[in-house]
Amino acid sequence: MENYVQKGDLQVAQELYEFIQSEALPGTGLNPDTFWSEFEGLILDLTPKNRELLARRDEIQDQINGWHLDHKDRFDFEAYKAFLQEIGYLEPEAEEFEITTQGVDDEIAIQAGPQLVVPVNNARYAINAANARWGSLYDALYGTDAISEENGAERGASYNQIRGEKVIAFGREFLNQTIPLKDASHEDAVQYRVVDGELSVTLHTGNTTGLIDSSKFAGVQGTLENPSSLLFKNNDLHFEIQIDRNHPIGKTDDAGVKDILMEAAITTIMDCEDSVTAVDAEDKVIVYRNWLGLMKGDLSATFQKGSKSMTRTLNADRQYTTPAGEEFSLSGRSLMFVRNVGHLMTNNAILVNGEEIQEGILDGVITSLLAKHSLLGNGTYQNSSKGSVYIVKPKMHGSEEVRFANELLDRVENMLGLERNTIKIGVMDEERRTSLNLKACIREVKDRIAFINTGFLDRTGDEIHTSMEAGPMIRKSDMKSSAWLQGYEKSNVYTGLETGFQGKAQIGKGMWAMPDLMANMLKQKIGHPKAGANTAWVPSPTAATLHALHYHQVDVSKVQDELKKVSENLRDDILEIPVVNHADWSAEDIQQELDNNAQGILGYVVRWVEQGVGCSKVPDYYNVGLMEDRATLRISSQHMANWLHHGICTKEQVRATLERMAKVVDEQNAGDPSYLRMSDNYDHSVAFQAACDLVFKGFEQPNGYTEPILHSRRIEAKAKYAIKQ
Repeated sequence: MENYVQKGDLQVAQELYEFIQSEALPGTGLNPDTFWSEFEGLILDLTPKNRELLARRDEIQDQINGWHLDHKDRFDFEAYKAFLQEIGYLEPEAEEFEITTQGVDDEIAIQAGPQLVVPVNNARYAINAANARWGSLYDALYGTDAISEENGAERGASYNQIRGEKVIAFGREFLNQTIPLKDASHEDAVQYRVVDGELSVTLHTGNTTGLIDSSKFAGVQGTLENPSSLLFKNNDLHFEIQIDRNHPIGKTDDAGVKDILMEAAITTIMDCEDSVTAVDAEDKVIVYRNWLGLMKGDLSATFQKGSKSMTRTLNADRQYTTPAGEEFSLSGRSLMFVRNVGHLMTNNAILVNGEEIQEGILDGVITSLLAKHSLLGNGTYQNSSKGSVYIVKPKMHGSEEVRFANELLDRVENMLGLERNTIKIGVMDEERRTSLNLKACIREVKDRIAFINTGFLDRTGDEIHTSMEAGPMIRKSDMKSSAWLQGYEKSNVYTGLETGFQGKAQIGKGMWAMPDLMANMLKQKIGHPKAGANTAWVPSPTAATLHALHYHQVDVSKVQDELKKVSENLRDDILEIPVVNHADWSAEDIQQELDNNAQGILGYVVRWVEQGVGCSKVPDYYNVGLMEDRATLRISSQHMANWLHHGICTKEQVRATLERMAKVVDEQNAGDPSYLRMSDNYDHSVAFQAACDLVFKGFEQPNGYTEPILHSRRIEAKAKYAIKQ
């Protein structure tokens, strides 16, 4: 049980109160008594509005369910559209406008590049993500399947020279494509130096040459005569050729090149939401303390690596000299957003009259308060050079809810003494009612919006739940080729460009969920910049380094210039419901789908509920490791719930599948000494019961969200097993 401190009508959990009093407020210039008084007023004013919006969601879902039931076997698309307009689900088309956001950092407004998403409650992961602004191309290639293991190029415990030569050849080809030389190849280089402010490259022949486009040469580390690093800029993204003839790689390289350092994760979302397990005040303080450490620049993480104890801290800025001899620096860290919780959940960190407050309100106030330290320069590093705070707001349904988020941020700015629109918002386009009304949603935050993106997983979960009564959904693997998804992905980019995002804000794409399949990522994820997105999510710093290659191959600003000429209204495509008219799958196909869904659900839930791990690499049915978070859980559980609802499978079949796949998951986790086996006693396993709830109670979950079940079961597990974070 939490202990509480009374502040007016608020009961504040002791841990949170002490954190705010002793760590969060000092240095902000805010009076503690005034802070708590104004926080109370904000909660009392906005909580009823928040609850009304949630009730509106339920009302709309009930109306849609009823319509589908009334129109079984006689679906008419135009009648369906008219109905959605009548109930306010489809909003009137927004008038023309452009966003007016000011003070957006170049990493968001100008540069195109990868974006990491990381659970902020894990300090080590958060630091690694922030430091992933720069990454070794050689390491990323050598350590992954981006380089084939054929013909003696296997990865092993010791250095494989054959593999190393493949890596170096890949690097030289990247240089040839990005900074080509006049009448020569970088493979022919034996020396790089700076002569009269220009890059001079000596070749095997003894001749010298330079860059075709000398403007791409940006600076050096070391001296101009003997540089240790050469900095280049292409499509507004940087990389370095690093030179060290004493290095194990450099001494084998004709030009002494030891590595190519890529500017990689230019932005990172520090996540308080889908990838974390924060169910009470204890958990929330961990989340907030890490975010404060990131904002002040003093977060550190100590861990064991083999027999050694290692400590990670945030990287310093990188110092350079221009070809003309002037000194300058580039950030050594990713620009950080913080993703708050959405409008749905509550948390016991603060109570009003014994009732939990809305967690999204709590996050909005506290994460902004902590970010004020960066604005004031209270620490080692400042996150934003433009004096902005970046909050990503997920899981909003339609423009009413975005308007409410804007009102919340207005109130937070007033509380914290920040100028209007200091806090920028990222609107995640991951709910059907937002996709269909995205322009109206953007209009509600047109003075502070800095980001929109698409998210296949949550968006598919909402697609299934919204149209649950329409019929059995197509197989999960078929969703990516469905009409609604293609329309949704294109419409998001078109709408962002129509409303003036180019040069002002990010248009993002979703996650590459297979962190071990980097060769496939290199082939496929170039589609994101080609689609006009100036950022896209990656699952690791290594993936960020490799995905950065795509932004050198594709000039996103030119792609956006062309897309602005061909904008389309894709509402009808987005409204295509992905149901099958006649479910004629074989028994084997049905069982395979159930197995795959069940394995993903169980593999993720068991770690979430019993170990407090909110983001896991979980092997799927085909033994491919997938990065799982609550979004992936939502689609899998809703898909099973839909098939169960429409009789594609039986409750007995689903239960048997869950039990069988629990044994598989238990074996996958056999090497973890802290793991609690589900199959020893299904009825006793809190995790197994949570998985069952997600499927068997999936129909009744608000918008198909997994959080209510996960949170209650995690709280149960913490009490049952006396778990302490």
